[in-house]
Amino acid sequence: MAGHSKWANIKHRKGAVDAKRGKIFTKIAKEITIAARLGGGDPGSNPRLRLAIQSARAVNMPNDNIKRAVQKGTGELEGQQLEEMMFEGYGPGGIGLLIECVSDNRNRTVADIRRILGKNNGSMADAGAVAWNFSRKTLISVEQGGKSEEDVLMAVLDAGAEDVKATEESFDVYAPTDSFEPVRSALEAAGFTVTAASLEYVPNQTLELGGADAVAALKLLDLLDDYDDVQNVYSNLDINEEELAKMEG
Repeated sequence: MAGHSKWANIKHRKGAVDAKRGKIFTKIAKEITIAARLGGGDPGSNPRLRLAIQSARAVNMPNDNIKRAVQKGTGELEGQQLEEMMFEGYGPGGIGLLIECVSDNRNRTVADIRRILGKNNGSMADAGAVAWNFSRKTLISVEQGGKSEEDVLMAVLDAGAEDVKATEESFDVYAPTDSFEPVRSALEAAGFTVTAASLEYVPNQTLELGGADAVAALKLLDLLDDYDDVQNVYSNLDINEEELAKMEG
């Protein structure tokens, strides 16, 4: 496990995900609004919106919240003029960062991201300096339900999945972006319960950190994730289990 997924697992083990449910709802609502604005309010003909709504339901986001977010995107309800943006940067130990943002004020967001990085042993990078090391992938998480990693792999191999990784509470299935629907359908047909689905930037090569650099890197990732304009943060950070156990202890 590495990059964004490993960091997400660390946060989950610390109980941070439940504590930040309100922020999760806000971020998903922004994604729904953007998706509806760009591709229309019908999830049947808008794959990005369909995925965003599925993510919302996976975290038990109320239907009224989902409906309002869609209506803001289609113009049925008044809302902020949101803009998507991606920043590249470096963090402690030289890890690469991709920072996805949605904002109503680009200048503010650029300045704030630069400040957060600068105060935490990081820096902004030129476009393409970090992105070359990442590939866009579908990530679908399912409940383990007493099944094995091999059971999941057998269910999704013919549907186009590339990899399956076990976490403490789920199996994460990785696939090309155009294989989202076939893989999801194959998982459901095999009786697996989908708990999350998203498009992720997955590092092609990771960088293992330990000691003070690892602690500083996780602190920076948390600070970026806590910033309201940030939707997702991806990195090529890797921390081995022994080092992680020390940090959690």
